[in-house]
Amino acid sequence: MADAVVKRLVARKIVEVRGDESALKGTIRHVLVDNLAAEERLDADARKLLLEHAKMIKDSAADYRQLLGKVKEKLARERGFIL
Repeated sequence: MADAVVKRLVARKIVEVRGDESALKGTIRHVLVDNLAAEERLDADARKLLLEHAKMIKDSAADYRQLLGKVKEKLARERGFIL
């Protein structure tokens, strides 16, 4: 994925690479991995929050997937995370 990002950035002349692209690819790879890990933590926190209110959700017949999406959006906004 990092390779594809670097290729697109270079092709669109957004980034000019001097020398070896491996350092840039490594940095992009690191950012992507951090972002994916943050999203996994966000998802886990949203599921945990819904689990704490499982009985209320079950009694209300609310759609779990919609609630999960809304909770994730709220947590993401609070944390400054863009989904």
